Amino acid sequence: MKKMRVTVNGVCYDVEVEMIEDDEQPGTSYGYAATSLQAQPAAPPPPRPMPPPTAPHPVAAGPGGVVDSPIAGIVVEVKVETGSTVTKNQPLLIIEAMKMNTNVSSPTEGRIAQVLVKAGDHVLQGQPLVKFE
Repeated sequence: MKKMRVTVNGVCYDVEVEMIEDDEQPGTSYGYAATSLQAQPAAPPPPRPMPPPTAPHPVAAGPGGVVDSPIAGIVVEVKVETGSTVTKNQPLLIIEAMKMNTNVSSPTEGRIAQVLVKAGDHVLQGQPLVKFE
């Protein structure tokens, strides 16, 4: 008897086989009779590599820019409103992700044309949050 492992349709089986012909003679074919089957869970596929993180798309210097969300999460607090004048690096809002707060700051000086989110909103990475005039 020989023990072999066979995979059929993604299910792995450990089997015992009985040799019908001697395997010492070259050039002969062999037939096997299975004597027992035991299903084994299939081995998990190898893990996929993580995609590289994407850089946030901050507002471009100049009019008409947009600040996008650097992460996915929940808006905890909006610190500006439409018509506000902001300075570079001034906090615009706070996003919570995985129990950590992330400040989203203004990348430039300017005037807020529109705030696109409110506290409690779920946002995705890259989603527009604030528009500048």
